[in-house]
Amino acid sequence: MNCIRDLHAVESSRRFLRRHPCVRRKRQAGFTIVELIIIMFIIMIISAMAVPALQSAIGAAKIGRAVADLRTIGNDALGYDAQYGSAPNNLTELGYDQNIDPWGHSYQYRNSTDGNGNGQLRVDRFDVAINTYFDLYSLGPDGLSASSLTSSQSQDDILWAGDGTFIGQDTNY
Repeated sequence: MNCIRDLHAVESSRRFLRRHPCVRRKRQAGFTIVELIIIMFIIMIISAMAVPALQSAIGAAKIGRAVADLRTIGNDALGYDAQYGSAPNNLTELGYDQNIDPWGHSYQYRNSTDGNGNGQLRVDRFDVAINTYFDLYSLGPDGLSASSLTSSQSQDDILWAGDGTFIGQDTNY
C-alpha cells in the first residue's frame, strides 16, 4: 500500500529528479543489438543456402532456353532441306542470324555438304561427324568451342547432334 501511495505522489509531483524505487520503468518497444545480430546471422545462413540453388536454377533455365532455340532452328533447317533439297548455307536463310544464345553469343551453324556458315564441323571422340546435314550449336557459358566434343572448351556447349535425335549439353552426349 505504501508503494501505491508513494507512486501517486511521485507521478503528481514532477520535482523529483530520481525515480522512486516502486516506479517501474516502461520497456520501450524494439530490438536489442543482440537480437538484431542473431536475425542478421539467420538471414546470412538462409542466403548462403539459397544463392547457390538460385544460380543452379538460372543455369538450368539458360540451358533449357538454348535447347529450345536449337530445336526450333534445327527443325526449320530440316524443313528447309526437305523443301529445297539441301540444308541452308547459313542462319540468315532461315531468319535466325540475329538470334543469340542465353549467354550473349551467336548460335553457330555449319552446312555439312559445302562448309558454309559460321560454325565448325563437330566430331565425337572417334572423329566421326555428329550430324549428316548441318552442325548447329551454342558456345555455352564460356563462349569457347573446339571441333572435337572431347575438348575441354566444348564441354559446356549446347548442341544439336545425331541429326536432331539429341539436343543438349555436350557432356550428356
